[in-house]
Amino acid sequence: MSEKYIISVDQSTQGTKALLFDEEGKLLGREDLPHRQIVNDLGWVSHDPEEIYANTVQVVRRLLQSTRVAPEHVAALGISNQRETSLVWGKATGRPVADAVVWQCARATEVCDRVRAEWDKHVENKTCLDGAETIDDRDTKQAQSLDEQIRRKTGLTLSPYFPAAKLTWILENTEGAKEKAARHELCMGTIDTWLVWKMTDGAAYKTDYSNASRTQLFNIFDLKWDAEICSLFGIDPEDLPEVCDSDSLFGETDLEGTFPHPIPIHGVLGDSHGALFGQGCLEQGMIKATYGTGSSIMMNIGETSVLSTHGVVTSLAWGMNGKVNYVLEGNINYTGAVISWLKDEVGLIASAGETEGISNAALKEDNLYFIPAFTGLGAPYWDSAATGLLTGITRTTGKKEIVRACVECIAYQIRDVVDAMCADAGMTLQELRVDGGPTKNQYLMQFTSDILDAKVLVPEAEELSGIGAAYAAGIGMGFYDNRVFDRTRRKVYLSKMSEKMREKKIAGWKDAVRKTLS
Repeated sequence: MSEKYIISVDQSTQGTKALLFDEEGKLLGREDLPHRQIVNDLGWVSHDPEEIYANTVQVVRRLLQSTRVAPEHVAALGISNQRETSLVWGKATGRPVADAVVWQCARATEVCDRVRAEWDKHVENKTCLDGAETIDDRDTKQAQSLDEQIRRKTGLTLSPYFPAAKLTWILENTEGAKEKAARHELCMGTIDTWLVWKMTDGAAYKTDYSNASRTQLFNIFDLKWDAEICSLFGIDPEDLPEVCDSDSLFGETDLEGTFPHPIPIHGVLGDSHGALFGQGCLEQGMIKATYGTGSSIMMNIGETSVLSTHGVVTSLAWGMNGKVNYVLEGNINYTGAVISWLKDEVGLIASAGETEGISNAALKEDNLYFIPAFTGLGAPYWDSAATGLLTGITRTTGKKEIVRACVECIAYQIRDVVDAMCADAGMTLQELRVDGGPTKNQYLMQFTSDILDAKVLVPEAEELSGIGAAYAAGIGMGFYDNRVFDRTRRKVYLSKMSEKMREKKIAGWKDAVRKTLS
């Protein structure tokens, strides 16, 4: 066996994974632990940060035990993390002031509405003072809308989805938090920052470009926290973490005595960015989709940014070797979570694995559509008030058809986002690289290829987020080079659907979405 190894921690919405890689980038082992999904009567979704950190320590220890690798042979550790999930903790105590607000949770909608209203009032007052309104004035006012200002600086649409509003909500709704923040006694950020801070015993308060670009507080063009936007949300940029290259040294950790000496944390990436990197989408125009609780579709657009006009957003892919790459991205709130809903809340299936056979057995002629707007719709619609819909029910509609509609809604949502990206980038999709647990469903993969009319490439390994973090860590410290990406083997799906059928199905989906939008 190899004498040096890389461990990556993939901290996702449902649980935490630890992955072990050898000197050639081969995945040798994996350990998982779930954490609680804390959902209240209002549908607010939270996680316990302390539970997440404790699970992180435990999965690494279990990984070393199950693979029988001596801790002293681990050379470095990388981290990929669920993005947008936001938390605040005390600098002195190291304890969260409240549970983390999960990316899915829309509880901060009121914060966005209030900040927008305050901005509009400010612009209106300024216009009245300035006097008569000309065409140029109207153009200026349009440019001055808060949504547009935020988009031009952060690449993102103003939304409770992102940490800016979530962090504000925590500060405003946790007793004593605003006062502590005013005294600069609090740390705040995303899960990667929390893990790095805990792993280094508070010595490193850092995040990477990929995670920072998803906060709606970071100017992705100036590459720094935006003081004006931070002020709108009542956040002092001085209280936010240092932003670093994704492959840089984030600190050292012995992980609560797991390792006999501290090892470097040499790579941090948001999970979707980690998957893009792990998929080898290093060139401009390459696209991947990560299927998880929700889904992230990303297109690498290189070192030059493109601001979307079709409902997706612009973010940073990563920072490597002192340079940043940009991406177009669309986020879907509910993909794998739709299957969990079928199992846990509706009881139509006993396990996710059943959906493939059930979908194949459903009536081919049935035209049922399911819109999973449980907490609104993400890209490219951005309607937080939209509600779910099952439409097209006939006398022949039954369990099988409902299950299939829920599976197919994943592919339809991905097509919506891919279409928007291709329109922004001025390109035609040739292939989509995919990853995540739901890619095991062959019906879903074939239907995705059919509805996209493009190749769908499914890697043998499903842990692409963790693989990307491990490769970033290994490359960052000179352990790997780019040949490590050649390890990946993929299954290819080709479209089998006629153009006439594809157009009919897409038209039906778009009509169902129109009925859903608020």
